[in-house]
Amino acid sequence: MDFTPTEAQRELAALTRKIIDSSDTPWPDLVKSGVVPEQPDEFGVLEQCAVLVELGRAVSPVPYLPTMVAAGALVEFGTPAQRDRWLTPGTVLSVALQEAGGVLTTVPFAEEAAAFLVARGDQVFLAAADDLEITSQELVDGSQAGTFACSGGEVVPGLHPDWLITRYTVGLCALQLGITERALELTAEYARTRVQFERPIGSFQAVAQRLADAYIDVAAIRLTLWQAAWRLSEGLDADAEVATAKFWAADAGHRVAHTTVHVHGGTGIDMSHDVHRYFTAAKRTEFELGGATAQLLKLSAAM
Repeated sequence: MDFTPTEAQRELAALTRKIIDSSDTPWPDLVKSGVVPEQPDEFGVLEQCAVLVELGRAVSPVPYLPTMVAAGALVEFGTPAQRDRWLTPGTVLSVALQEAGGVLTTVPFAEEAAAFLVARGDQVFLAAADDLEITSQELVDGSQAGTFACSGGEVVPGLHPDWLITRYTVGLCALQLGITERALELTAEYARTRVQFERPIGSFQAVAQRLADAYIDVAAIRLTLWQAAWRLSEGLDADAEVATAKFWAADAGHRVAHTTVHVHGGTGIDMSHDVHRYFTAAKRTEFELGGATAQLLKLSAAM
């Protein structure tokens, strides 16, 4: 297997980075440029992951992941009426993976979403935002989410929650790769330029070892993500690979986040400096992915 990105995937990632770096309204511009395609099935898992890595590098709060996962589910499983109503360019969709009858759930981009795919039992329901009472809240990284209770909605025929969970998980791993890649770059640059005792702190053995460990962790996140995404894109069984990617994204993401703050020292927790955004983004993604122990248990059961 060859995980080398195709030319089209590299160009898509470059376009995403250019828009995120230069735009004050990234979501509309991503839609206009075609990064958010008119036909959701125009891009596969690998192309979506290429975009998500760039969004993670910029810690950009755009609803790309939930929209593409929900739209992809409707393309594959939705009824003609559901697709006609909700699959329009720029329409924000979201997913609620842990909702159980009447129980509140926290959902990203809840105020922006026009509709939600809500997992309940072994079925997935489509609920319009206008039919829900959504309470807004701010997450740890400053982005907005919402809570709501949902006990109704239209069934999306044939769609099982596992389909949503698998693709959402791979997307989170791609975001974590971008977050940790950029966090490591910022930390390495700081270690080269921050002088203490008349030497760059990166020349101190303890700092160099932390950076080397972080480099290996980011490489592990990268390898396991692309392995899982590739198998998913080829229609192969990917349960073990997704669990492995999830483990590394959560466990290694935790270590890279803390290395970033520790090497930066007081600057790492200074709200006026960019680096704190990477720490909070990595920790939030870690929490969304779940604990490493659960993934190791899943892997052991699969072997």
